[in-house]
This record gives sequence, structure tokens and C-alpha cells, in this order.
Amino acid sequence: MSEDPKISPTSHDRRLLVGVALFLLFLFSLLIFQFYKIQIIDGEKWRKAADRQHKFSVIEPYCRGVFYSNTSIKKGHPEKAQAFVIDVPKFHLYADPEAIPEPCRKDIINRLKVMLDLSDADTKKLTLQLEKKSRSRKLILWLTREMHDHIVKWWQPYAKSHKIPRNALFFVNDYKRSYPFGKLLGQVLHTVRSEREQSSQQCVPTGGLELSLNKYVKGEDGKRVILRSPRQPLETGTITKQPSHGADVYLTINHHLQAIAEEEIAKAVKTANATSGWAVMMDPYTGEILAWAQYPYFEPANYRAYFNDPKKEEHTRAKAITDPYEPGSTFKPFTIAVCFRANAELKKQGKPPLFSIDEKIATKARNFPGRGKPLKDTHHYNYLNMYMGMQKSSNVYMATMIQRVIERMGEAWYRGVLEDFGIGIKTGIELTAESSGLLPRLGKKHPNGALEWSKATPWSLAMGHNVLVNSVQMLRAYGIFANGGFDVNPTLIRKIVKKDGSLILDNTAPKTPRRILESAEVKEIIKAMRFVTQNGGTARRANIPGYTEVGKTATTEKVINGVYSKKDHISTFIGFAPATQPRIVLLVAIDNPEYKYTPGVGRNQMGGICSAPAFKEIGLRSLQYLGVPQDDPKNDAWDEEVKKLKVIYDQWNH
Repeated sequence: MSEDPKISPTSHDRRLLVGVALFLLFLFSLLIFQFYKIQIIDGEKWRKAADRQHKFSVIEPYCRGVFYSNTSIKKGHPEKAQAFVIDVPKFHLYADPEAIPEPCRKDIINRLKVMLDLSDADTKKLTLQLEKKSRSRKLILWLTREMHDHIVKWWQPYAKSHKIPRNALFFVNDYKRSYPFGKLLGQVLHTVRSEREQSSQQCVPTGGLELSLNKYVKGEDGKRVILRSPRQPLETGTITKQPSHGADVYLTINHHLQAIAEEEIAKAVKTANATSGWAVMMDPYTGEILAWAQYPYFEPANYRAYFNDPKKEEHTRAKAITDPYEPGSTFKPFTIAVCFRANAELKKQGKPPLFSIDEKIATKARNFPGRGKPLKDTHHYNYLNMYMGMQKSSNVYMATMIQRVIERMGEAWYRGVLEDFGIGIKTGIELTAESSGLLPRLGKKHPNGALEWSKATPWSLAMGHNVLVNSVQMLRAYGIFANGGFDVNPTLIRKIVKKDGSLILDNTAPKTPRRILESAEVKEIIKAMRFVTQNGGTARRANIPGYTEVGKTATTEKVINGVYSKKDHISTFIGFAPATQPRIVLLVAIDNPEYKYTPGVGRNQMGGICSAPAFKEIGLRSLQYLGVPQDDPKNDAWDEEVKKLKVIYDQWNH
């Protein structure tokens, strides 16, 4: 049977079928290539585009390091760790405005206003944020856990009923500095600003240890990725980078001693009607600062109120290191120490000593080279020995001794010994902005062309003038007397520890100190200073009931507009207790006490009147807290020595 010619395929039909097949194959190949291009070649690009539409990342914050109190200070009385400052969890409320229907925005704003008790101004800011064309806007900062839970409880059913993605409102975790002891230790600690630095997202310290130890206590943020989805809970997400938390700092300061010092320095400043005041306490053997109080206080949690007010801003400084002053009569023990060093040096050279402690020295008003007028004491004395010179705080006695030092040893030698006590050199305490003070240099000129070290400089230095010190320098120098003649380095840090327990810094290991003075010399200087707080001394109000103490008072005129003011003073007392085995060295400074005379009391601005009582109160309460046994329960341990000295004094001066 032959094929039907009507349905028989022709060569043209075959070619057409082949062409269609090839075209379809080409289209399929093109589709495959396009899939390959999208999935493989441009896959990363489109994955990122999808992620931008459906995912967003938020910071997983780090926890800044904790500052701990020194709770090991009382032997046999351990306490649990006490923090001066910690990070507490807080929450920032964010919104995804594009995911929130416009009709719902006003309702959301009104609900948040009521729940969080927002002001009209804050509500207006909230409205502006929700009107932004953005997928992530910051609405409200620093919410507590209670506020967070309150919002979640309302929002989840609200979002579900209005078909809004549940994470159209979402929270970002953060940490905020908190102060369990409030204002305590404010000037030393400081704080960090509420807003982070924009580019690095790091906390910005305002000063104090937060600034100086920032490299240790800061951390590094992690990252959390959140999926945009109606079914996503408010806080789900995957942590793609774990945060690195800051190290913890164990301070030398004890919170009980700090509270005592702050309470007493506030009383002293108010009693003296002064501008401000501070008290710093140190362990004379280790250099550990046990308390650092200053009044008026600085409250870290309310830092804006201080930095936005020029009158309050000065109270954010740790004045014990930032504000140098002339030490006045508290410098006189170093004058005696210089004389002892000179005697030792002369002995090595086989030469006679330049002074002896019992030598009868004429102390009537007299002229010294370079001075325009005779030098005299506040009271008239005919003759004094070393003990009396310290007890009466005689300027003439001290200048006479230094004149001998200059004649026998030279000015450069004299200056070098003072520098050995740390005068004119920063202590290296772990705070920024420490002043080095000023110990005049031979041959160096002031900006006005006058020599720093003039002809009159040695006699001025002998009584604590023409030299500037900071309070911690003086505390360190007195620590040398208290510990038997060894150098000591003040510190605020016992150790710094990472969160995993590894040590970054350890200051608790025993050290081999450098000897500055021989023990026999120290004993004589201490003996001389013990007369200061007894009958006949200049600081009887510093006498600590039940304990022996050693110290020296000073009242120095402040320089106002380039000249010494007769009505503006800084009044100090520095000492240590007990006298035989010192546990604490303590400096009290009262800045600008009211210039007045009180009948039966004396001149208010004098260090023996306004600073010495605070030394007594802080010293007494601190020694009792530390459990130091009384070494003078009847307060008569030095009576016989005082009586003996008075007999000699009366013979020489009547």
C-alpha cells in the first residue's frame, strides 16, 4: 500500500521541526545559564540583597569590666566581693518603620507614651522616628527589664491581631554603668558617656580610672542577626560573633574606709566654710591607696550636670593629683632629713657633721642671702633644738640648717636629695592629668626670664615655699618616714583579671624597696614630729584618742593674680598612726577655709584648726575598723618626753 501524499512529511517540515527544537533547546540553555548566573556567578550579590530585605544585624554588646573594692584589707575578716561600679543589662527599643502600617503608628505611639510615661517632647521625637523611611530606627534608650517585659506583653498580641511582623518593634541589648555605692569614689572612678563613639561603637570615658584603664576594661561588641518575619519573636536571632568582655579591676581602696573618709572630709569642709577639701589614705609599706575622698562630691551617674556647669566641673577633678600647691610647714621634715643625709655623707668623707639634734640654735629674726627682709617665726623664740624646731614649726631654725647644707654640700646636692623623696616627679599613680609639681632647677628660667633657683630659693624650700607638690607626692614622701626609710610607690590597683581568670596585672607580689633614709635617722624625725600633736605643738587637735600619731600641719597662702593672698589659703595636715608601727598614712587638705578668728578656738584658716580635726576623726574610725589595737589607751605615752622638752625650752626662752 502506498503512503498518503497528503500526510507525508516533507523535507521543509523536517527542517521546521528541527529549528523549533533547536530554538527550544537554546531557550532552555539560556534559562539554565541564567539560573547559573543568578545562583553561582551573582549568587553572593542576590543573597546579600535577600538578606537586606529579610535580615538585619544588631550589636551583641560586651560587658565592661567591674571595679571591685579591696575587701581583703581586714586580717581574718574576709568579705564577699563588693563592686564600686558594674554593668547592668539594659534595653534599647528599635522599630522597623516600613513594616508598620501607617494607620497603626499613631496607636503604637500613644501606647508607648502611656506605658513609659513619655513627655510631649519625647513623644514628638518618637513620631519623627516612625515616619522615617528606614528598616531600623532607634526609639527609646536604656529601658529596664520591667519596661522591656511590659512592652513585650502588650506588643505580641497587638502585632498578631494587626498582622504586623512581631519584630517590627525589637530590642537591642546593652549594658549601662551602675553604682551600688552611689557617689562613693566618684572623682577617682568617673564614668562613661551614655552615647557610644559612632565609628568604633566604643564607650567614651569621662575621666578617672575609666579613662586611664580603658584599654583593660573595654571589650569588643559581638553581632546578632535577626530575621524579618511575621512569625519571628521579638528577640530571636543568631549570634554570629560572640562579644569579648572587659577585664575586672581589683582596687586597693576599701569601701568602708572610703565612706569614713568621705563623711569626715565633708564635715571638715562645711565646718571651715571652705571651697573644697580632700583626704587620701595609704598603706606606708605597699603604697596601696586605701581611701581617696573629695568634697564636694562628683556623682558619676549624673555626670552631665557637672560637665554642663562650669562651677561644678572643677569637682570632677581628682584634686589630690591635679592641683599642685605649696606644702609649707609639712615640708620641714624633709629639711631635717636633708641634714641627716648631709651628716652621713660628711661622715663618709671623714669630715665633722653639720648639725646635731640637741644643738642650741639661735632663732631670733635674721637675714638670709637673697631675702629682702629678715626671716622670722610667727612667735618669738630665742633658741631651739631640732625637736623644738619641729614642734614650734620654726622657719628660722629650718633656714639656718639649710644654710649650713648649702655651705658644706652645695645647692645641686641639696636639690638632688629632695628629688630622691619624689619632689617634682610624678608618682605614676594610675590616673591621668597628674601634675609633677615644681622643684626649681638651677640655671633654668621662668617664662618671664627670672631664674627658678634664685639666691633666696634654699631658705624658701627649707620652710616649704617656692616649691609645688601634689598631695599624693607628699603622701608618698611621708610614707618613707612611716615605713622606716624605704621608697614606696602609690598605687590604686591590686590586680587586673580577665573574665576567664587569667591575670593581666598583679601588684600584690612582694617588692624589694630602695632605702632612702637610715632607720636611726627616721626614728629621730618621727620623734620630732610626735611633739607636734602634743601640748606645746601646733596641731593638738590631730591627737587620736587611744593611739599614738605622728604628723605635721601647714597653712600656706595661695597665689591670686600673681601675688600671695592673705585671705586665701590651703591648709593641710599629713601624718601616720600608730607612731611605732604605722598602719595608715593620711593627708587632709582644706582648700580656701573661711578667713576668720573664733574666740577660744583660733584662726579658722590654720591647718591645726581646720585640717587636724579631720585627720583625728578619719584616723580614729579607720584604725578601729581595721582592728588595730590601741597603743596609747590613756593618751599619756608621750607626756614625759613633752615635759622634758618643755623644761629645756623654758630654760632657753625665758
